[in-house]
Amino acid sequence: MTLKFGSLNLEGLKFLQDNPLVITLIIGNCLVKKILVDNGASMNIMFHETFLRMGYTDSQLTPSDAPIYGFNGVECLVEGAIQLPVTIGKEPKEATQMLNFQVVKIASTYNIIMGRIRIHTFKVVPSTYHMVLKFPTKNGVRKEKRDQKMA
Repeated sequence: MTLKFGSLNLEGLKFLQDNPLVITLIIGNCLVKKILVDNGASMNIMFHETFLRMGYTDSQLTPSDAPIYGFNGVECLVEGAIQLPVTIGKEPKEATQMLNFQVVKIASTYNIIMGRIRIHTFKVVPSTYHMVLKFPTKNGVRKEKRDQKMA
């Protein structure tokens, strides 16, 4: 399967190259908006407020003592980890994988940050220029458009 990006992927964009790549996914049977796709992040980060809004409790977290360091070098302690099913795309072109999330208690404008390693689980190819993700499914290539308004 070939994943191509072209001028058709630019339709509907208002400000090229200015916005982060923000998408909506189904995570743990919840529709989660404002998910930042971050090619520079090595793990998936779920913010504690999002975790609680999804109906989970701290007792469902697996303990984790690994700190996370942000771009400014400040250490943030992880509250714990949770593994959840993540669905990208829609029938008939969808894919579901179990992914790990590190839950942190810090404020963010996003609900989740999806890191490159976990995005690669889906064989996703993101294009921040085109503001779209493309990935293979058993029924062909699916493109997941950005939510530029939320970005």
